Amino acid sequence: MVQVIKKGLETSVQDYPGRIGTLNQGFPLSGPMDSWSFRLANILVQNEPGAAALECQFMGPSLKFNSDRLIAITGANMSPKIDGKQVPLWESIKVKKDQILEMSFATIGARSYVAFSGGINTSPWLGSRSTFHKAGVGGIDGKAIQEGQIIPLNKNNSLAVRKIKKTSIPVLSTDKKWSIEVVKGPNDDWIDEKGHKMFLNSSWKLQSKSDRTGYRLEGPKWSFAEKAVNKGLEHGTFPSNIIDQGYPAGAINLAGQTPIILVNDGPSMGGFIVPYTVPSSAFWKLGQAKPGDSFNFVEISVEKAQELRVKQTDICTEKSLISYNKKDLIINNEPSKKIDHIKIIDFDKEKLNEKIRNKMIEKRGMKNIKVRFFN
Repeated sequence: MVQVIKKGLETSVQDYPGRIGTLNQGFPLSGPMDSWSFRLANILVQNEPGAAALECQFMGPSLKFNSDRLIAITGANMSPKIDGKQVPLWESIKVKKDQILEMSFATIGARSYVAFSGGINTSPWLGSRSTFHKAGVGGIDGKAIQEGQIIPLNKNNSLAVRKIKKTSIPVLSTDKKWSIEVVKGPNDDWIDEKGHKMFLNSSWKLQSKSDRTGYRLEGPKWSFAEKAVNKGLEHGTFPSNIIDQGYPAGAINLAGQTPIILVNDGPSMGGFIVPYTVPSSAFWKLGQAKPGDSFNFVEISVEKAQELRVKQTDICTEKSLISYNKKDLIINNEPSKKIDHIKIIDFDKEKLNEKIRNKMIEKRGMKNIKVRFFN
């Protein structure tokens, strides 16, 4: 178990891919905003990539450990320390009982992830442990962690300390500028050619009124196609209004003249057009952006978006690990057992020997007896 000493700004339990198949009930995916960093944190402590872990937003918590544990911290740099000593990101860390992990403000990036060997053991809600703050479900009591709470953990099975290859680590922006991939649609035909050029050639500022539901952007004005201006009254009076429709995750929802990117806790439907959609492979960039950062959007095809997702999924595996061989990087410090003798068995040869024995038995009139060789 882990005790919460300081809660941080908004630290919550999340798992990946979140709450699948519940949009028709009004519940979004939730899950980590930066699933790339999240999954690699779990890989570092030998968990399944989607195991429940902590997402720390803007400022991290302070946690006291009630037992020895292997942890990993990835994503934004929140200057993590254990008992006052700086510890690295992107590699697993041995923490002993009664030690305290302290995290500060994010200097690079916005969200940091803390994974524990064994994973967080909260009760799933609709198939996921992810916290959906606005409905008060999932996680611990349906909200961000609070001071004095105990974070329950599963049995600690991880022993080996691991490190992520540099080439597998997502590169966070250091100049507050992000290039975000987008796919056209589903309502791209409601925007005229001038509007499309404006969107793709402009810089968009992330507003402070943004959260895990939606990212509000500030930028130039949109122009609309004829079908958005001259339409039936059922679609509403403003050009960006449309009869209620389903929203894909990552939808860039145009509310009047304000684009809002619907992220992990976003609504499943509404009455605004969606000229572009941010694919899941680019969500990690949204998760690491802070208010005041600027976005430039790059249009890609659906096929390219799928290719990027497959590539990212492949990165978030043990293929991204560097092996360590240090003797003191194991929590259980029991001495290694000496192996006096190793017997190597050639199973192909044993199968052949078995066939020979069976034929010999048949020749001796013992056809009804079958002998199988085990060793």
